[in-house]
Amino acid sequence: MDFIYHYRSPLGDMTMASNGTALTGVWFDHQKHYASTVGKDATLRKLPVFEMTEQWLNGYFRGIVPDFTPPLEIRGTTFRRDVWSVIQEIPYGQTTTYKEIASRIAAKHGLRSMSAQAVGGAVGHNPLVIIIPCHRVVGSDGSLTGYAGGTTLKSKLLALEQSRTAL
Repeated sequence: MDFIYHYRSPLGDMTMASNGTALTGVWFDHQKHYASTVGKDATLRKLPVFEMTEQWLNGYFRGIVPDFTPPLEIRGTTFRRDVWSVIQEIPYGQTTTYKEIASRIAAKHGLRSMSAQAVGGAVGHNPLVIIIPCHRVVGSDGSLTGYAGGTTLKSKLLALEQSRTAL
């Protein structure tokens, strides 16, 4: 059974999803692929994992570098989970490129190369925005290409991280 809960962020309303114990999704309510991992029978309920996620998000939006991650159940294909794993390693306030992620995954699997566009597709389907910081992935020239919530939101998230100092 899936559960959902709503969160009001300074950048817009968000919805969280859980399997009852772990977080399975966090989306801005207007973004592409919204609630992609939630079943149609989801129940609105405040759970401990949602309280923990609220604490994480409240700190994040105050500019505090989170020192914990709520329990996660990451739902997606093996390829997408590989991409999201690399994204989780991008430090707060820093960025990487789709091409760099493609190179890392290709190397991991013993391949000569991998499509940055395929990586972009996986990044765009990230069901745990901000927690898995897909907003930190930029084009090879540093441009703010592709973000399921829109490039304006991506810009605001990156600016928030640049304007704060880690505690």
